[in-house]
Amino acid sequence: MLAVLTGLNLVNYLDRYVVPAVQETIRHDMRLDDSQLGLLTTAFVVVFMVLSPVFGWLGDTRSRTALIGFGVVVWSLATASSGIVPTFGMLLVTRMFVGVGEAAYGTIAPAVLSDAFSPEVRGRVFSVFYAAVPIGSALGYLVGGAVGSHWGWRHAFLLTAIPGIVLAFLAMRLPDPQRGAQGEEDDGAGAAAEGVSSIYGALLRNRLFVLTVAGYAAGTFAIGGLAVWLPTFLLRERHLENAAEIVGAVMAVSGLVGTLAGGWLGDAFVRRTPLSYLWVSGITSLLAVPSTIIALRATDSRVYLAAIFISALLVFASTGPINTLIVNVVSPDMRASALAATTLAIHLFGDALSPVLIGGLSDFTRSLALAVLIVPVALAAGAFIWIVTAWWGDRTAKRGVA
Repeated sequence: MLAVLTGLNLVNYLDRYVVPAVQETIRHDMRLDDSQLGLLTTAFVVVFMVLSPVFGWLGDTRSRTALIGFGVVVWSLATASSGIVPTFGMLLVTRMFVGVGEAAYGTIAPAVLSDAFSPEVRGRVFSVFYAAVPIGSALGYLVGGAVGSHWGWRHAFLLTAIPGIVLAFLAMRLPDPQRGAQGEEDDGAGAAAEGVSSIYGALLRNRLFVLTVAGYAAGTFAIGGLAVWLPTFLLRERHLENAAEIVGAVMAVSGLVGTLAGGWLGDAFVRRTPLSYLWVSGITSLLAVPSTIIALRATDSRVYLAAIFISALLVFASTGPINTLIVNVVSPDMRASALAATTLAIHLFGDALSPVLIGGLSDFTRSLALAVLIVPVALAAGAFIWIVTAWWGDRTAKRGVA
C-alpha cells in the first residue's frame, strides 16, 4: 500500500512540475506573457482546491481506493491531452481536468495511510509518502527539461501520462482499511454521517487545526510560487543553461533528505510534546528564510545553488510532520475531509495566488528578480504562525485546558 500510494504521489508531482520545466518553450510557441504562464498553474490549483472538499466528503463515506483509481485515470488522460491541444485556451482546460483527478487522489491517500499505520510510526510513514514530493518535482523538471529540449514540450506531457495509468489499476486493487482501525479516540464520531456541514463545522471549531492550516497556506504560497518560477528565474535572470534540469537534481537530493529527516525528527520528539511535528515544521521553515533570500539575490552560481540546496532541505523537512499533525488532531472518520479542507485552504490562499501574482508583478515591474522576493516574506509568515501555535498549544496542554 505504501509503495503504490508513494509511487502515485511521485507521478502526481512529476506531472505538476513538467509545466514550469517547459513553460519558457510554451511561452515562445504560443506567444504568451508571464501572466498567462502563471495562469496555467493557477487554473489547475483552483479546480484542485474547489473539488477537494467534495472528494474529501466522498472519501469519508465511500470506497477510498476506488476513488483514488478514478482520480488517477482522469489526471493521466488530461495530462496526455495537454500534449496534443493546439491553443492556449484548450491547454488551460486540460490543466483544469488534471486538477479534477488530483483532487480525488490527494485528499484521500493520506487518510488511507493513517488507518493502515499506527500513530507511533505515522511520522516516518508520511515522510516516505511525502518524499515523493521532491523526487517527483525533480523528475518533472528533469523529464520536462530533457524531453522538452530534444523532442518538444508536447512529448513531455505525453510521456508523463503513461505511469499514472498503470498505477491507477494497482491502486484499485488495494484494500481499503477500516476507518479508525488503529484504535484512536474518535472525537468527532458521527460527523461524517451527519453531512458535509457537520464535518466542516467541527473542523472550524478545532483551533489547532485552523492555525496549523493557516501556517501551511503561507508556506504553500512561498513554495508554490518559487517552484513555478525558479527555473525561469535562473534562466532569464542568471542565464543558467539547463536551469530546469539543475534545479531538479538539486531538489531531488535535498528534498529527499529533508523530508525523511523531518519525519524522523517529528517522531523522535513526540514523547516530549505531541506538537513536536509543529515545532519541527516551524523551526525548519524559519531557518529556510535567510538561505532563500541568498538564493534569490546571489549572482555567483556556486553560492545560489548551495543556497537553493539548503532552502529545499529545510522547507521539505516540514512536509511529513505537518501532514502527520493534521491527521492526528482530527477524528478518524473526518480525516479525508480534514485533508480536503487543508487542500482548499492552502491552495486558495497559497499557490493558487503566488504563480500568477509573481507573473503579474514581473510584468508590472519588468523584473522577475524583484517579483520573486515575495517568497521569503511568505515563508517567514508561515514559520511564525507554526511556532506561535506550537508554543500556545504546549502552554494550553500544561494548564490542562481541553
